[in-house]
Amino acid sequence: MIRVWGRPNSINVQKVMWTIAELDLAHERIDAGGAFGGLDTPEYGRLNPNRKIPVIRDGETVVWESNAIVRYLAAAYGAGSLWPEPPATRAEADRWMDWQLTELAPLLRPIFWGLVRTPADERDPSAIDRAARAIGPVWRILDDHLADRPFVGGDRLTMGDIPVGCAYWRYRNLEVPRPELPHLERWFARLAERPGYRAHVMLPLS
Repeated sequence: MIRVWGRPNSINVQKVMWTIAELDLAHERIDAGGAFGGLDTPEYGRLNPNRKIPVIRDGETVVWESNAIVRYLAAAYGAGSLWPEPPATRAEADRWMDWQLTELAPLLRPIFWGLVRTPADERDPSAIDRAARAIGPVWRILDDHLADRPFVGGDRLTMGDIPVGCAYWRYRNLEVPRPELPHLERWFARLAERPGYRAHVMLPLS
């Protein structure tokens, strides 16, 4: 059985839990991080010296960093589905996973933290506004990519949809001006049909 350490309102834990749901893997999730604490213990430090969530243990294998966990689970249990076997298709999925980390996350984080996890009287409206204006053109890159395909890697859900799918749920539920993103909205509707996405990603922001 796979053990997952993390809290359900963490976007990085949501990536892992959605992946586990898609692959129908037996698992146990252990509350950790945030209000649950537990990251400063010696035991946790041996699992992840960075003392962050999520971490998984699969038998003797321990993996941290959320996108690395998604890749590991897809490769180990989802060959031909979440883990595309043709290298070119796999690279397509892979690059959108990295894009989520390098292009989206640095802009989404200040918006989310500013509006959701910062008291109103402590917010920096100018920083939130700058990030909100900057992230719209970034999302349009993925919107253009989805103009002629149902999922980021082609005609089926792959690991590439998971990080960006988690990020898009957050984005569309934040009270900021957003550009028209018709292809992303059609893609989102497909994701919203999936039980694992509804159960682990489509949660109130907190």
